[in-house]
Amino acid sequence: MSLTLWRRLLCAVLLLCSGVAVAGELSDDSAQFRRDILDINKRMLLMEEELLFPADTRVTLFLSLDVGRFFTPDAVTLKLDGDTLVSHLYTEREIRALRNGAVQRLHTTNLRNGEHELTAFVTGIGPNGREIRRAGTLTFEKASGQHYIQVRLEDDAAAQQPNIVFRNWQ
Repeated sequence: MSLTLWRRLLCAVLLLCSGVAVAGELSDDSAQFRRDILDINKRMLLMEEELLFPADTRVTLFLSLDVGRFFTPDAVTLKLDGDTLVSHLYTEREIRALRNGAVQRLHTTNLRNGEHELTAFVTGIGPNGREIRRAGTLTFEKASGQHYIQVRLEDDAAAQQPNIVFRNWQ
């Protein structure tokens, strides 16, 4: 039976039990039956929550900026297994915070265990006001437990452009 059908059945039983309680003729067997139904409902809600939001499948993605002399980010887009997770446009205040060492939490999602591919697309302004677009890809193995990935934009002094570096924590 489906979860919705179980809930409807449970509601009908609870209404029946409450109607008997109002009439004042609730026997000991009926009271125990009502407690059992409430316990079953509690267990079903906990199971549903575990299925929808399991704690050990969580992946959190962060962004940080190292120095930022050769690059000022305008926007970042993250794709996971080909699907867009998040796109973010930066304000001057956010850029100042990133340059001062802040780390931005971009997205949190639930992800099944196994191999996945994360792609970061970054656009911004480089030296002499020219537009720069960069992309980087990380293939990672999601195991049981929480998983953290940092997307770090680092200056490449030789090329005067940013590099996208991924740091992977499990």
